[in-house]
Amino acid sequence: MDRINKTDFKILEALADGERNIAANIALEIDANRGYINNRFSYLLSRDLVQRVGPKERSGLYQITEKGEVAVEHKQKCLNDTVDDFESFVENRLSE
Repeated sequence: MDRINKTDFKILEALADGERNIAANIALEIDANRGYINNRFSYLLSRDLVQRVGPKERSGLYQITEKGEVAVEHKQKCLNDTVDDFESFVENRLSE
């Protein structure tokens, strides 16, 4: 996960309780700009850390994936740069 940042982890942590939520609510919860949060959700979707859920394909409702949960569990390794390739690290944890 070459560009995951602190805000991404705040988003993932807000979803880590297993509840689904929309970007606008997450933006309020973590006190961040809604447009920026929408951009970060695009990134998180591309990395399979969150997924869209709901009756429509382009639903604005998100939930964390198993990969996202593993990333949250090991966020300090990413933020402290103790793992060279965090994405590979997370993938390896998923396959254990």
